Amino acid sequence: MALTGGEAKTRRYLLPALAGALLSVLFLVFEAAPAAARGAPDSFADLAERLSPAVVNISTSQVLDPGDMAIPGVPEDSPLNEFFDEFLEQQQGARPQRVQSLGSGFLVDPKGIVITNNHVIDGADKIEVTFIDGTTLPATVRGTDPKTDLAVLEIKSDKALPYVELGDSNGLRVGDWVLAIGNPFGLGGSVTAGIVSALNRDIHAGNYDDFIQTDAAINRGNSGGPLFDLDGRVVGVNSAIISPSGASVGIGFAVPTSTVKPIVEQILKYGETRRGWIGVRIQSVTPEIAESLGLGVARGALVAGISPDGPASAAGIEVGDIVLAFDGRTISAMRDLPRVVAEAVIGSTVDIQLFRDGETLTRKIEVARLVDEEEEAAVAAPEKSPGDKATVVLGLSLSALDADLRRRFAVQEGTTGVLVTDVDPLSAAAEKGIRPGDVLVEVAQREVTTPQDVERIVLSEEKSGRNSVLLRILAGGDTRFIALRLGGE
Repeated sequence: MALTGGEAKTRRYLLPALAGALLSVLFLVFEAAPAAARGAPDSFADLAERLSPAVVNISTSQVLDPGDMAIPGVPEDSPLNEFFDEFLEQQQGARPQRVQSLGSGFLVDPKGIVITNNHVIDGADKIEVTFIDGTTLPATVRGTDPKTDLAVLEIKSDKALPYVELGDSNGLRVGDWVLAIGNPFGLGGSVTAGIVSALNRDIHAGNYDDFIQTDAAINRGNSGGPLFDLDGRVVGVNSAIISPSGASVGIGFAVPTSTVKPIVEQILKYGETRRGWIGVRIQSVTPEIAESLGLGVARGALVAGISPDGPASAAGIEVGDIVLAFDGRTISAMRDLPRVVAEAVIGSTVDIQLFRDGETLTRKIEVARLVDEEEEAAVAAPEKSPGDKATVVLGLSLSALDADLRRRFAVQEGTTGVLVTDVDPLSAAAEKGIRPGDVLVEVAQREVTTPQDVERIVLSEEKSGRNSVLLRILAGGDTRFIALRLGGE
């Protein structure tokens, strides 16, 4: 079809404009697109061949007295253990037995420094390291850190040994490919591949949980072995699995190198780990606690107790403060604070950001060294007093403290507050763990000394439109905060 002069002219101007617009759109699309994730290689063979010589099998042995042995998974005071002891005496003549176990490890230095799990070598009186070529060397323990389940071993050789580098686990993303090499079920040099399933996992193994979760197959014997990225750098130490059968079901956990590096450095330098400490007891900030304090979004770590002579006391930190940041690092949840404080330089003075009375403030605090934690005091269950005339608030039966109640509920002299004498088993208070013998010290951050104080403050909070009220409770010598929903629960 022929074009008129006007149509042709219009088209001459229109086509360049459309082309320019199209190029601009394409440029913006490519400009805005994130960097493509790294895909899996056609084969992991080159990586496995390069890395396997630095991964070792670790065999340990120790002598156990039959009297110290028990049935796995059975409580020590179970009668079944008595039958088990009798069986051992009949079968073995009550003689000590040498038991062996297997695990994995890897070298990070050509001079023979080996990293593994603490539970792999714990209690062993003999440790041997076997390379993929069959070479076996004795190993000695340089140091251990049970809190993160890490151990550093040393082997001696007259030649340089193969080793791998510790990488940066902070660069990992969920979905990244990873490679596990180890000694599952004694099958040395086994290689499995998978992806990072999750990061920063808390599996309740300790205060410093920050695990990498992976679906790369990890089985018994893989413990202490390395988890590699596709560059061949170690990003984690395989440590645990969740499995109903004891074999891999695709849920494995590795200690990230962000945790491993400082631990290994300290062990090599001092022969032990040295962690920071600021002298606070903390608890989680629940949505109810956040709402009752006017914090908004639940975050940070709630200070439930302070050591009298610790750094926190000297810095002016108060019970009820919420720690939002420490040394410039955000504290998103309670479990973040112990890890961040532990990694701080001992003797340094850092900023700590707090939320108090609706305001954010910053204090300077000196980091001290953590010593072994004291055992928590156990408190015997107090007797019930059915004849007491108690005020009932939020499912709590409350009484003023007197000499008789102090004796019956083992409340120390000098303790002030309102005694909980009974708890409605169907109440929210019972669900939150409040028990008879606990003492209410504060309600809505105001001190209470009589049940009437509690009633008055709770009624005031309800009238002001609050959905929950914050209680500060003393139990067994320790204080903690609990937020209870208002409105008849």
